[in-house]
Amino acid sequence: MGAFLGPKTPAPLPPPPTRDDAAVRQAAYEERQRRRLAAGRASTIRTGAEGVTAPAPVKKKALLGE
Repeated sequence: MGAFLGPKTPAPLPPPPTRDDAAVRQAAYEERQRRRLAAGRASTIRTGAEGVTAPAPVKKKALLGE
């Protein structure tokens, strides 16, 4: 029976979301949060694999009373 009928036309697509939509803003916020949390502690390390090669700025302890 379907061989003699023409193809059905698809339903029109809804308009794409804009940046002003609340759902789009929420999704962007959640993606930023996910990436920030995925970075973990690695984003706080400021030295390379060799570490700090400069001598530590320490002061020798003086005698008590000096």
